[in-house]
Amino acid sequence: MAKHTLSVLVENHAGVLSRVAGLFSRRGFNIDSLAVGVTENPDVSRMTIVVDGDEYTVEQVSKQLNKLIDVIKLKELEKTESISRELALIKVAASTTTRSEIIQIVEIFRAKIVDVSKTTLTIEISGGSDKVAALEDMLNQFGIKEIVRTGTIAIERGNRIIKATNNEEE
Repeated sequence: MAKHTLSVLVENHAGVLSRVAGLFSRRGFNIDSLAVGVTENPDVSRMTIVVDGDEYTVEQVSKQLNKLIDVIKLKELEKTESISRELALIKVAASTTTRSEIIQIVEIFRAKIVDVSKTTLTIEISGGSDKVAALEDMLNQFGIKEIVRTGTIAIERGNRIIKATNNEEE
């Protein structure tokens, strides 16, 4: 099984997220990551859905999604033809003896410390999910108190644009 990233343009109104997620759950299909946000057009939202499955299953789900009235356009994004990122906030235990080592690790990963307390550091990192997972792995030794991840967002490379028009791409 492989991870597939679907970019889905939908009408921006109440209940759409529930209908899309419901379609996946009815088919017994797990969503690895789901990120939703409004696009450059306030009437349209973009859902970036990452699923783990074979080609046939993803094709079947895509066909079902396309049948939903709220779905304007759906496209599977190929890894080599798209850029994907994830954002995470990681709160890690930090004593006076471990603080400088944690700061060095954060700098190596080009992450940022966004909050400091006497006993913790909160780190912000963005990048590919592998990069976020690698930082999380490095920080585990200090004691991760809390972690929040956005899930993957993705966009096609270059001048390819998925628009909510009759044109497939510009």
